Amino acid sequence: MTHDTRTNTQWGTGLGLAVLSASAFGLSGPLGRGLMETGWSAAAAVAARVLLAGLVLAPFAVLQLRGRTHLLRRNAGVVVGYGLVAVAGCQLAFFNAVARMEVGVALLVEYTAPVAVVGWLWLRHHQRPGRLTVLGALLAVVGLLLVLDLLSGARANVAGILWALGAMVGAAAYFVLSAREEDGLPGTALASGGLLLGGLVLLLAGAVGLVPFTASTAPAAFDGFTAPWWVPVVLLGVVTAALGYATGIAAIRRLGARLASFVALTEVLAALVFAWLLLGEAPRPVQLLGGVLTLLGVVVVRLGERRP
Repeated sequence: MTHDTRTNTQWGTGLGLAVLSASAFGLSGPLGRGLMETGWSAAAAVAARVLLAGLVLAPFAVLQLRGRTHLLRRNAGVVVGYGLVAVAGCQLAFFNAVARMEVGVALLVEYTAPVAVVGWLWLRHHQRPGRLTVLGALLAVVGLLLVLDLLSGARANVAGILWALGAMVGAAAYFVLSAREEDGLPGTALASGGLLLGGLVLLLAGAVGLVPFTASTAPAAFDGFTAPWWVPVVLLGVVTAALGYATGIAAIRRLGARLASFVALTEVLAALVFAWLLLGEAPRPVQLLGGVLTLLGVVVVRLGERRP
């Protein structure tokens, strides 16, 4: 999963790409909220985002495959699982969460996914977590309670929390499936295939009435300004998805999945900043403390993971 020998240039470039990827992903929640408040459903916003991103990444996937289409056939199950769970399911759940609760809170709940990954490895592959991993999980749980502000008696949106937990499951699937480098499928091919499949599934679900599927050409409203509807759509597809996936894949190849997952946690901080700038959602002190504990817990969990 990781390579221990790297040049300083690789480390520096990888860190820069990882931060860029996390920042791009962190912008998606505030942009999606701006669209949904003008009449876009979560399914329509996610479908537009992932389909546009899949189309942008498709030429790069073709170049990386170099005619080796047998890799797609051999990994069809992985691509389908990636598209349905890690892309469509994860992002649909996240956008439904941010429609009901603050973006930063939804993202912090989603980013307890590494704890779920450790639990999956324990149950499925009998990789029992050590003391450091258990300590990190406890820190993450305490931080999550503070982020949700349950201890002060504030009312939490139950539906929003459940959607955010669904996004956490999708994010955990994303980490597990993206780590399957031994299959030989290029990362951009997996991303592009999964994004296109996930978008098509959402379109089909909307067409048959399984999920609400509405869009609007009204200007998207943000904190103190508006923008034409197509501006957030293009930014969602090109910047928050295509750029986020492309730079994330490049970062993982330079840093390895282990270190890159650490840096990816900066997406939470980026989302808090973007939500503050675009939506006027200033986090409360107790939520900041919870965010710090959650991030610390996730980092400790990652440090406690055993190498395969």
